[in-house]
Amino acid sequence: MTCSELPCLSMALYLISLHIISSNSRTSQHWRLNFDEGKVVQADSDIADVQENMAQENKNRFAERDTVLDILTIKHGINGEGEWILDMERQCRDCHKTSASQSQGSSRDSSRRPKPAKSGTKNQDKPVDCGRPVNYTQVDHLLGIAERRKHPHIPEPEVALILKEKGSRSPEIDMKELEKKLRKAKREQPKSVHVYNQIGNYWRIKGNTQLSIECFRKALSIVPSSADVLLNLARVLFNLQYMEDAIFLTQRSLDMQTSDQNSWLQHFTLGEIFKSKGHFHDATFHFRHTLDLNPGFQPAQAHLREMELNPDGTVTYYTLFIILFLVLGVLVGILTSIDTSFDEYGDLSKTQRHFNRAMAMRSIRLGINQKLTRMRRYNC
Repeated sequence: MTCSELPCLSMALYLISLHIISSNSRTSQHWRLNFDEGKVVQADSDIADVQENMAQENKNRFAERDTVLDILTIKHGINGEGEWILDMERQCRDCHKTSASQSQGSSRDSSRRPKPAKSGTKNQDKPVDCGRPVNYTQVDHLLGIAERRKHPHIPEPEVALILKEKGSRSPEIDMKELEKKLRKAKREQPKSVHVYNQIGNYWRIKGNTQLSIECFRKALSIVPSSADVLLNLARVLFNLQYMEDAIFLTQRSLDMQTSDQNSWLQHFTLGEIFKSKGHFHDATFHFRHTLDLNPGFQPAQAHLREMELNPDGTVTYYTLFIILFLVLGVLVGILTSIDTSFDEYGDLSKTQRHFNRAMAMRSIRLGINQKLTRMRRYNC
C-alpha cells in the first residue's frame, strides 16, 4: 500500500518535531570540548559548573599559548630597564571571564574589600621618569651611548647647583620637593625638552646613569641641536671615562651655541677633558678662554695654577728623549772618528816600515853606507 505525498510529508515533520522536543528537554545531556583530551565529552548538568570548568580550561589554554604568536598579536610594553616585555596578565581576556555565580559572589564581597588607590597616589609612588625610551637618536653611534645599560651608578651631587632655584640661600636641595616639581612639570608639558633635560639632571644627582642618558636621548629625539642637553650628556660620558665621546658631544654643543649665548661652560668642560688626557696645552687654552667669558671663575683658575706647578709631562718626556738621542749621536760620532784615526795611523806606520825596508835594500845593492846616509840626513 502506497501513501500519498502529503501524508508522508506530515509524518516526517511530526517525527522531526518530536525529536527536537525530546532533545531540548531539561533532562537532556550537555556536551563540551575538552582541550586536554582533544575530544567532546559529557558535561555536568549544572550550568555554573560548566562555565567554571570552561573558564579554567581557557585559562590553562592561554598559559600554553605560543609566546612568539603573542608578541605578534597582542600589545607589549617596556619595563623600567628599557627592555621589551610581554605582560601576560594584562593581555589575558579569557582568563578573567568568570561564571555568573562567581560574579554574584564578588559583588557581595565588593563592599568588604578596600577601595583601590587613586591614580594620583599611584603615580606619586612611581619615580619620575621620561617614559618609554626612544628607538633612535643621532648620537646612538657613540660607544658610551650604545653601552648605556652596562654603566655603573655614579652620583653627581654637584649637579644640584643647576637645579637650585635662583635666590635660594640654602646650600642643600630637597630631592622630594624637586621630584614633585618635575612630576608636575611633566604632567603640564609632557613633550618639553627642558623638562626631559631637568629630569635627566635629577637622575644624575641620584646616580642612575641609564635613566639620565635615556632622558637626554628623548630630549635629543625632539630637538637634536639642543646645546644644553648635548653638554649634559657629555658630562655624563666624561665621568664614565668615555673621553672621545665627551669631546665630540661638547664640541657639538659648542657649535650649536648661538652668538648671544655664553659658551664658557663648554670651554671649561673641554679644558677638564683635555687635562685628564694629559693635553695641557689644549686644556690651558680652554681654561683661559673660560676666564675670558666668565672672569673670576675659581675652578678654572685652580686648574691653571695646578698646571703651572706641574708642567706638561708629555713635553718633559719628549725633551728628555731628544736630549738622550743627541747624546747618543755625539758618542757614536766620537767613537767612529777614533776608530778611523787608529786605522789611518796603522796604515801610515805600515807604509813607513815598507818604505824603510825598500830603501835599505836599495842601499845594499848600490853599496851605500847606511851610517853615512843617516849622517847626511841629520846634517841637512
